[in-house]
Amino acid sequence: MSVFTGWRAALRIARRDAMRFKGRSALVVAMIAVPVVGVTALDVTYRSVSPTTAEQLTAEMGSADAHFSDQQIGPIEQLPDGDRYEQVDENAPVDENAPPLDISTTFPKGSRAISIQSVPASITTGYGITETDITEFRTSDEMARGRIELVRGEFPHGKDELAATEPFLKSTGLHVGSVTTVRNFGKKYTITGVVEEPDSLNAKALYADPGAVIAPWKAESDRDKKVVPPNTSTTDWLVKGPEGVGVTWPDVMAANKSGVVVKSRQVVLDPPPDSEVPLAKKGGEEYPDFSDGESNAPLITVIAMAVLEIVLLAGPAFAVGARRSRRQLGLLGTCGGDRRHVRAVVLGGGLVLGTIGAVTGVVVGLAATAVFRPTIEAWAGQRFGSLTLNPMEMLLIAVIGLVTGLLAAFAPAIVASRQSVLESLTGRRGVRRSSRVMPILGGCVLAVGCAVAIYGGTSGDSSLVAGGSVTAELGLLACIPVIVGFLGRLGRLLPLSPRLALRDAARNRGRTAPAVAAVMAAVAGSVAVATYMSSTKAESAFDYTPNQTQGTVVLSAFAYSSSGPNAFTQLPLARAAVERNMAVTGGHADFRRVWAGSDCDVYGEDENSCGSLELVKPAGKDRVCPLTEKGAKELAARLSSDEHRKLMQSPACLAGTTASHLFSSGESGIVVADKAMLSTYVKLDDPAAAEALAAGTPVLLNEAYAKNGEATIKAVHRYNEKDKQNRKLHPGKARTTTNRLKVYVAPAKYAATPGFTMIVPRQTAERLGLHTAESGSVYSVSHTPTEAESQQTYGALAQAGNGVVMQTESGPDGSVDAMLLILTLFAGMVTLGAAAITTGLAKADAEADLNTLSAVGAPPSVRRKLSGFQCVVVALTGVVLGTLAGLVPAVALRLVDLRLALQSMRQDPTESAYTPIVLPWPTLGLLVVGVPVLAGLLAAALTRSRLALARRAG
Repeated sequence: MSVFTGWRAALRIARRDAMRFKGRSALVVAMIAVPVVGVTALDVTYRSVSPTTAEQLTAEMGSADAHFSDQQIGPIEQLPDGDRYEQVDENAPVDENAPPLDISTTFPKGSRAISIQSVPASITTGYGITETDITEFRTSDEMARGRIELVRGEFPHGKDELAATEPFLKSTGLHVGSVTTVRNFGKKYTITGVVEEPDSLNAKALYADPGAVIAPWKAESDRDKKVVPPNTSTTDWLVKGPEGVGVTWPDVMAANKSGVVVKSRQVVLDPPPDSEVPLAKKGGEEYPDFSDGESNAPLITVIAMAVLEIVLLAGPAFAVGARRSRRQLGLLGTCGGDRRHVRAVVLGGGLVLGTIGAVTGVVVGLAATAVFRPTIEAWAGQRFGSLTLNPMEMLLIAVIGLVTGLLAAFAPAIVASRQSVLESLTGRRGVRRSSRVMPILGGCVLAVGCAVAIYGGTSGDSSLVAGGSVTAELGLLACIPVIVGFLGRLGRLLPLSPRLALRDAARNRGRTAPAVAAVMAAVAGSVAVATYMSSTKAESAFDYTPNQTQGTVVLSAFAYSSSGPNAFTQLPLARAAVERNMAVTGGHADFRRVWAGSDCDVYGEDENSCGSLELVKPAGKDRVCPLTEKGAKELAARLSSDEHRKLMQSPACLAGTTASHLFSSGESGIVVADKAMLSTYVKLDDPAAAEALAAGTPVLLNEAYAKNGEATIKAVHRYNEKDKQNRKLHPGKARTTTNRLKVYVAPAKYAATPGFTMIVPRQTAERLGLHTAESGSVYSVSHTPTEAESQQTYGALAQAGNGVVMQTESGPDGSVDAMLLILTLFAGMVTLGAAAITTGLAKADAEADLNTLSAVGAPPSVRRKLSGFQCVVVALTGVVLGTLAGLVPAVALRLVDLRLALQSMRQDPTESAYTPIVLPWPTLGLLVVGVPVLAGLLAAALTRSRLALARRAG
């Protein structure tokens, strides 16, 4: 019999076996198909969400041929893509008073164009008032298609209509048909439709036809001097070139002579040779690239772990299938078949079911991506240009699924071929001792894999990270039988059902180990992704610089004109607005601004026309931040990430970086307030600090300004001639005073408090000859104000007179990368699916044991409990081991990120190199507790209480 004839017979047997046991075959197909579905969906999503150059151009310029933008710097030269341009003569002066260019003169003859111009405006909403940009752009024009799309309603047509994006409407409480007022000049507009920007679905924007907003606003400001003129952007143009010609490279260079940058679809997609591009001949500055392909490390690692996951998921299914078919395989031996033929039949099952699983997975993955496309687009924040399929990648994924199916059947095929014919026919499993070498070998492989992955992370080699992670998981896999055997010894301490479950798992390690390995593989992926995501989120939170303390609302009153009304008179109404509309906790802390001489906010138009105030930093190396001094790069080269982080957070390096306009503290960082500011804003709960303020002693938040418990304030008392009242009281030349004050020095962590550096009691400031004025208040709030709360408060502040500004702190961006979010959800679903399917297979293989248990008189509840605890043992062991296995690639990938961060920090010592590794405790808790408990409950619920009658063989 030829090789092909033997395989043909094996495949025929495998096909019939698959058809005979449809339930088991469906489970095997599911085990192979589920990861293939995920990989297919990720591939299609990645290809679809990554726009091509043509799709990027459409998102920028719609269906137009080119985008024209006047840079107002004289003749320029540009690259074909329009992203880089330079002045022809860098030394040529720019005439800022030159009349604006009529950009239409640079368009090719026979062209048609529409303009784009935006203006910031204050508008009324369903809740109150908000600030937004209104873009004048003829959205109804065919050239806008691809850049702006209509969702519902109608495009604006006329001088009193607007279109809005869905996020804007949701945040403002408006809808199609709502009337809103542009408060800057009092005109009302009706929202006629909802539009979207396909490349930015989360954009909050308003659109109007050209001339609908800016022109009447300018006319009103010309008529009424109290109306501030619109602060418009420069006007860009979308241009449709002559039919069949478009906008060519000569057209681009002609426009460059007038200082206009042009991005032409035709030129970008088919660029001219460098010999025809003047700027390309000059070359350009090259910036260092530290990536070296390291950004692909997460993707390569995920692919490698996905392949291993398919093998381990399908492995137990083939092992169970081979044992359930052992009588058939024994009959094959009695008919003259040898071990080769037994292996061929089991491998044939892998080929048949692997093919079905791979094809099914690809088809279902494509269908799932199409069905859930709107949801994926919402997560990604952009529309797919198209559902992009790469046939070669789809074929490769299917082949990988098929090959891994064969690999999954390889070990069961070897085991089945080694069974004696007698054991196969009688159904006896025999007694096999566990290998003593395999656990030792597995431990060595685990250690080597961890070392390789860590080395790959420190060296930035993505292939070593992926290879080491897979190797470590394989090493842990080899240790599973010993681990399961050890768990069996713990059974003596437990009640009957869990004791039987543990001993059954230890006795049938050949069944338990593959099931544990399958769950371990799925959990390892979940843990790796979740750990990487939580770590990058913690890094982003650390790098974020707040404008004010989290959980506070600051009201600030500004008076920039000596002739205008004092804004502080509006503070009572502003406080009432905050207390009425915000989730305020406790009272408020009032603060006053402080200055020396004439107030620079009022008289600071001319040089040396007002006083100055300075908090003097004492001399000494420990008072200076070494990262901004000479030799900073040499120092950075010697620092580790943690050392650099501690240095960046030191009071010396934070000095001078925390002042804010909110408290009108200026460069001095001094604010006048009482002890309420400590608890409400600074969050300093120390009775000694409150007592110091009450006694007239300032509280210093940054110890770098203190020396021997004292701080120095330098004031220049300079009075302006226009400040007649104070000038009369202080005639003569400006005088300079330097005062050393005993201060309460706060602990070092308070040096990072945003807004100010020192709190001075009012009586102390006046004793030093300084001037103070009521400036604002601070509130603590229980949560970050919502859009509705903020807009309601803005509306109330506007009614109070618009003299008070409210500022809130939203904190770091809580969003995560869309692809990582999708990957996490997929990994979680695979984990639950793998736990359910593998424990179900293990229960099916243990059906004989359950029948024996019923035969000896065990009550039905024991049967159900045993099934539940069997699943708990498999799921819990797999989850714990998977958690350990998943930490290896997560740590290695973070080491890749650390390497990049250190390289960047050593180029710029003030750049953060903090790259934390943060464990996702909620996710780990859900996996370690939720998955095993859920699997156990489902197994117990689905187990039949009564013994099913079995037919005698023969």
